[in-house]
Amino acid sequence: MQKKSVKEKSFSSINLRSFLMVSGLLIVIIAVVGILSNFITQGVYQRNEDGSIIADSYVATGVGGIAFWRVLTAPFRVFFSSDSLTIIMISVFLLVMSGVFNVMEKTGGVKALIGKITKSFKNRKKLAVLIVILFFMLFGSFFGMFEELVTLLPIIIVFALSMNYDTMTGMGICMLSACFGFAAAITNPFSIGLASEIAGVPVYEGVWLRLVFFVLVFSVLATFILLHVRKITKNPTKSLTYQDDLERRNSMVDMDSVEVDQKVFKTYAIFFSIQMVVLILLASVRAISGYAIPILAVTFLVGGIISGVLVSEDKRKVFKDFINGAISMLPAVFMIALASSVKLILEESKIIDTIIHFAIHTLSGKSAFVTVLLLYFLILFLQLFIGSASAKIVLIMPIIMPICGMLGLSPAIVILTYCMADGFTDMIFPTNPILLIGLSFAKVSYGKWIKWTWLLQLIMFALTLLVLLFATGVNYGM
Repeated sequence: MQKKSVKEKSFSSINLRSFLMVSGLLIVIIAVVGILSNFITQGVYQRNEDGSIIADSYVATGVGGIAFWRVLTAPFRVFFSSDSLTIIMISVFLLVMSGVFNVMEKTGGVKALIGKITKSFKNRKKLAVLIVILFFMLFGSFFGMFEELVTLLPIIIVFALSMNYDTMTGMGICMLSACFGFAAAITNPFSIGLASEIAGVPVYEGVWLRLVFFVLVFSVLATFILLHVRKITKNPTKSLTYQDDLERRNSMVDMDSVEVDQKVFKTYAIFFSIQMVVLILLASVRAISGYAIPILAVTFLVGGIISGVLVSEDKRKVFKDFINGAISMLPAVFMIALASSVKLILEESKIIDTIIHFAIHTLSGKSAFVTVLLLYFLILFLQLFIGSASAKIVLIMPIIMPICGMLGLSPAIVILTYCMADGFTDMIFPTNPILLIGLSFAKVSYGKWIKWTWLLQLIMFALTLLVLLFATGVNYGM
């Protein structure tokens, strides 16, 4: 009876402890922001039609605070705010992903795909790890793919487990790689492209240092993960997810002995091939790149259901499995609403412009490296509240660029600083919905994730500062 209950459990159900920990942390952040609104002066910038700030237009309006009921109801009101469409689409995208992967697992798709891949790399496990890391980093760096690549996380986790690694390895070679690739951007249209357009410079300006930085980041990340897999290979109990992974492996079939169902394999191989084509089109065709989430949600939903129906003997069970998988992710929608509430409270209390005004005013009169550092920490601070790279660029770049120009800093170094401060902390701050989605899929607590990645993030922080110090020293981009 116990085995049956395990089988009926959704493929991507949420870890209760992780849900409670992250939700509690977000509620504390929301409360602190609400309290601060009663002490920070309100103020507003005038803005252009595209939402960018007009320099020297800030006007302070006094201290007002925000009503308690508005703080309390923020997680519900975000679905009716200016960001409502984005939040709803991310939530729907998450539910669709969870439903489709549950169908895929129940119909044998996961077993077929992972079984085939595992046999191909049976004696070249570390090479497989390096290839996957590079794949995800390249898509993040060149095409700005991050949220979209999380759709592959459940498959990559099972892939890692099938090679006798752990869940953390799967999260590292998928989520960390995509995120770090996004941060070590080379032509990322959502950061490099948009910022270059605002600055009026070509995308390829200063590309040489971005290429060097990408290689450095890849080297650090690959070393970190390879050292991790070596440690858990010698002693599996040192894995932070050891107990959970034992349960997962008990429900998995031995991939070395499994006979791959060719019909199932070909069906889902075609499904994922189509998704890869869609990803490339979204990255290449700028006219549709802004609709990435809804397009992927539709293609995943239609393709996943059709694939499940084609390989399943019980067609009606496919829809039941999809619904069960989607329902299992509903708590993650609540966490996304909590994360989005922080920005809503800042906007409604009218203190976000005051914070930006103070930070930008502080930049004036400083040396090049100190200015870069202050800019770095400004973006890092805003990252806690505004996860979208494009949103922060549109918000602050039009006013920062002229100031940095007057201080003798090139657009290239400003853009590089922005990418470094914006990207890496997506895997730290609990206000980032993609981190919440990844932890939910992996059933990993926020505490375990921080325990595993803190040293890597510290190394990346030191590396970014060294690269920025070098960039200012050689007058990068001038």
